[in-house]
Amino acid sequence: MSSTPHDPFYSSPFGPFYRRHTPYMVQPEYRIYEMNKRLQSRTEDLYMASENQLCHIIGNYDDDDDDDDDTLILDSISKLNNDSDNLWWDAFATEFFEDDATLTLSFCLEDGPKRYTIGRTLIPRYFSTVFEGGVTDLYYILKHSKESYHNSSITVDCDQCTMVTQHGKPMFTKVCTEGRLILEFTFDDLMRIKTWHFTIRQYRELVPRSILAMHAQDPQVLDQLSKNITRMGLTNFTLNYLRLCVILEPMQELMSRHKTYNLSPRDCLKTCLFQKWQRMVAPPAEPTRQPTTKRRKRKNSTSSTSNSSAGNNANSTGSKKKTTAANLSLSSQVPIASIARSPVSGCALRT
Repeated sequence: MSSTPHDPFYSSPFGPFYRRHTPYMVQPEYRIYEMNKRLQSRTEDLYMASENQLCHIIGNYDDDDDDDDDTLILDSISKLNNDSDNLWWDAFATEFFEDDATLTLSFCLEDGPKRYTIGRTLIPRYFSTVFEGGVTDLYYILKHSKESYHNSSITVDCDQCTMVTQHGKPMFTKVCTEGRLILEFTFDDLMRIKTWHFTIRQYRELVPRSILAMHAQDPQVLDQLSKNITRMGLTNFTLNYLRLCVILEPMQELMSRHKTYNLSPRDCLKTCLFQKWQRMVAPPAEPTRQPTTKRRKRKNSTSSTSNSSAGNNANSTGSKKKTTAANLSLSSQVPIASIARSPVSGCALRT
């Protein structure tokens, strides 16, 4: 019985020194599952962070019963909630979206088709507006998605994607927004989203039967329940924010310049316009051409010696040319041999 060679890097999971293997590339759909899980734990995360900081805020004030202290505490709590919420959404976008990611939504309203594209800096606020519109839960369901691998990215195309939102106000409603979702992930260990394109086809608003039974005798409530609370599955908060992004997206350069150099809005606008004017007026830079260096041809030694011998022969007399040519032809054609002349016949004999 031949035993397999021992692997020095292998460690049995049942042994005392179990070591995890090298991190492997997870499936793209699993990243959507992680994103759904993070969205569901949002309330718990914010509650834990707010509770710790709230104790710190209250401890900074005296125990005296002062109305000014109560007002300051309430202002600090409201500011704390806003800051915690913004920080949480920034961390969420950093975990699942690339720094140059884009999010695109396409749908059709009563006044025609709409298409909104926002950049990375506006993505956290987009998800925040979903919850501000009365949504208490948000998750995505992918069915029969197709994956294609490229050199530096992974594309996921899901023609049967459903965005499910649970609304707590104005009434308890479950909204299922169906459409096509195309995602492009970076092909690395983080596997963050580079492009997000969701095309909405239809939506359904589901109201529990128990609520209808409770208000069966009230026609006003029934009329209110029969009205839609969303438009193509999106709340009015989200739609207004997408319309606002049409103005905010081109202003990202001004905002970043104001944040970096601490300039006034007017100075930021002047600087951006001047730089764009310079790029339009300045001619395109021509690519630098390397000077062509002429390579000197090396002369062959045999050709140089033959040319020099030809020049010497040209300067010599014609008789020398004839004798030299005769000697060269004779020496090249007749092999070396001793020649003796016979005294009897006077002809040359080869010995």
